[in-house]
Amino acid sequence: MSALAGIGLKDDHALPLLEGAAAVDFLEVHAENYLVAGGPRLRRLERLRERLPLSVHGVGLSIGGAAPLDEAHLDALDALLRRFEPRWFSEHLAWSSHGGAFLNDLLPVPYDDATLSRVCEHVDRVQTRLRRRMLLENPSTYVEFEASTMDEGTFIAEVVRRTGCGVLLDVNNAYVSGVNHGRDPWALVEALPAQAIGEIHLAGFAEDCDAAGERLLIDHHGTPVDAAVWGLYERVLARLGPRPTLIERDNDVPALALLAAEADRARAFLNRVATPLREAA
Repeated sequence: MSALAGIGLKDDHALPLLEGAAAVDFLEVHAENYLVAGGPRLRRLERLRERLPLSVHGVGLSIGGAAPLDEAHLDALDALLRRFEPRWFSEHLAWSSHGGAFLNDLLPVPYDDATLSRVCEHVDRVQTRLRRRMLLENPSTYVEFEASTMDEGTFIAEVVRRTGCGVLLDVNNAYVSGVNHGRDPWALVEALPAQAIGEIHLAGFAEDCDAAGERLLIDHHGTPVDAAVWGLYERVLARLGPRPTLIERDNDVPALALLAAEADRARAFLNRVATPLREAA
């Protein structure tokens, strides 16, 4: 795979990107910010799409929810994806709506057989309706369910096996969840089918303490990527080879040049593992 390093698109960075102020390989946008029929934001995105590939990342399908998927939401997604033909489309393994209410959060699911069947049914419906492969992102979590009968990696791997979907491996989420639950984040990476991982996310976290005084990490996308996450990322690439990698920043967003510098760092890691592969070929 190509050594591509991208950033999440922010409004303040759109014009500089159009003017060529930073060298990035692709842009990610949140689907729900563009589910409209027209207007200046869509026109601006069309101009950016002429210059750079897109990754469309959904946050509102509620793949893990108990209710059937929102067909109107799927219709709007279909229109957006047909309009922009992104290189990647992804969603979270989480739920965010219940009883007709949208909770504006990405909430965890129990890893059990009932949830597995429901998630697979939802993923099948998404891929059938949108006529494209979806990448399923591993979540950052702060609680676990006693009802769970399998670990996260086994659960996601089984969803992939049953549905043919891909995986968006969020290395920061793997690290955050690992620390919060006292487990090795590498166990998740090892459990995932390597060939299914189509994209990687990197982000920053905040650190706090829980009620017991234990270390608690919050996936807040408000700081540079932590050294421990860079270390885990390097190990991931050694196992997988290069995968398109996105730098996420949603809070305390810095200047474009600083985000592009983090993308440059990711690209350097990617090129380091890609070079031996090219030489071997």
